[in-house]
Amino acid sequence: MKILKAACVAVVVILGIAAAVRQSQLPANAADGVSTGASVADRDGHLHVPDDYRTTYQLLGSWAIAADDTHGSKELHVVYASPGVIDAYRKDKRFPDGAVLVKEVFKAATSEMTTGTVSRADALKGWFVMVKDTANRHPESALWGDGWGWSWFDAGDHSKTTTTNYRAQCQACHVPVRASDWVYVDGYPPLKP
Repeated sequence: MKILKAACVAVVVILGIAAAVRQSQLPANAADGVSTGASVADRDGHLHVPDDYRTTYQLLGSWAIAADDTHGSKELHVVYASPGVIDAYRKDKRFPDGAVLVKEVFKAATSEMTTGTVSRADALKGWFVMVKDTANRHPESALWGDGWGWSWFDAGDHSKTTTTNYRAQCQACHVPVRASDWVYVDGYPPLKP
């Protein structure tokens, strides 16, 4: 009986240690439990698309970009947030430092289906990645400013940005939502209470 109790205690201790080690390996903002942008930015501020965002990030929402001269959509945008961002935003109505947003941009294919004209994601065009940066960690970088790190990645290479200056290449699309921290929050149902 003593051996069985000792074995159970040993298992509990081992599981506790394993959980503590696993927790210490997760990059997180201790104040609010948000995974930080450390996993997508190197020490010089170069960003990359996180490998596991589809399985570990939370789905924020999607956008259909209307076709210019035909029915349907020309692009579909699917946006993910790093773990903890949704809860933190709902609590404070702001994106916490280290929050990562990943937007997949797909060409759209449109066809008639029994439900009507339907557009769906087709070929991946690339990703847009933003990392919340309240500490202004990379003031010398042309990819960081106004509280975020900003980068576009073509579908062929998720580790090398084609962005050279966020003000010239990224921010113009976000000017209408400057008051909501440069993010189109109205399109993300999970951010609403």
